[in-house]
Amino acid sequence: MVQLIDSDIQTREVLGWKGLHLLHHPAAACSKKLRIFLNVKGIEWESHIVDIKAGANYDEWFLGINPRGLIPVLVDDGTVQIESNDILLYLENKFSDSGPSLLSTGGVSEMEKLLAHENDLHMDLRTLVFRFYFPGKSPSKPEGALEKYRDTGSGTVGGVEDKEKDVQINFWETVKNDGIPDETARKSALKFRAAFDELEMRLENNSYLLGTDLSILDIAWFIYTDRLILAGYPIARLHPRIDRWFSKLATHPDFSKEVVMPEEMMDMIAAARDEQEKAGKTLSLVAGF
Repeated sequence: MVQLIDSDIQTREVLGWKGLHLLHHPAAACSKKLRIFLNVKGIEWESHIVDIKAGANYDEWFLGINPRGLIPVLVDDGTVQIESNDILLYLENKFSDSGPSLLSTGGVSEMEKLLAHENDLHMDLRTLVFRFYFPGKSPSKPEGALEKYRDTGSGTVGGVEDKEKDVQINFWETVKNDGIPDETARKSALKFRAAFDELEMRLENNSYLLGTDLSILDIAWFIYTDRLILAGYPIARLHPRIDRWFSKLATHPDFSKEVVMPEEMMDMIAAARDEQEKAGKTLSLVAGF
């Protein structure tokens, strides 16, 4: 579990917050994952929108609550939890008597292992989203934003110097300088194909990824699947069981209301797809699917 200690936190006001507070953004993948969980469990919480489009996650206030500059962040009676999968497991443990159990039969330790693979693909998901959601060149951070990010906040997680910020800065600097080349996108897409092949096998005789009941693993992979379908990944053709599983979950109001995209975003993605089709550079063609 990634819970910040006192010395990590420079925005001291949150230490006095009472109740459950989620700092998130409506369109961010990991924020969607947490909101679906909270919907399914019926947990009450207070919303704090972080305007990542405007760079609010790089402001001193936010970096004082999460030195990594990432959303979501959970503040629970003054304790600060970061990293979405860790937050999910923290909440499931705290609210085990609320709503349905969303753990596997192996409990927290088994779910941690199952979520680790999904978490390892997070940067690959970002690679494909940035390559295939936007027409023209992939977006980059405004001038000076990364320097501000690098120099602000405690720089520690758990009292130890944290390297995650370097990973984030390296991604943004690479995108700015080189964009996302075909080979990079292809490698990320192939990782997801291998992961989806494994999930396809799980669904051979099961309604959900871990059997007959919904779990945190379903919620996590539902969000990734939604993101990749919008990027042009051919789920229905390559993974028909996952397509049926996804379609079933997408009709559930706890899920469907969290994956609605603004019309302007859908128009942008449609424009990108049209541009990619004309250039022969869709995700399927770049990945060799």
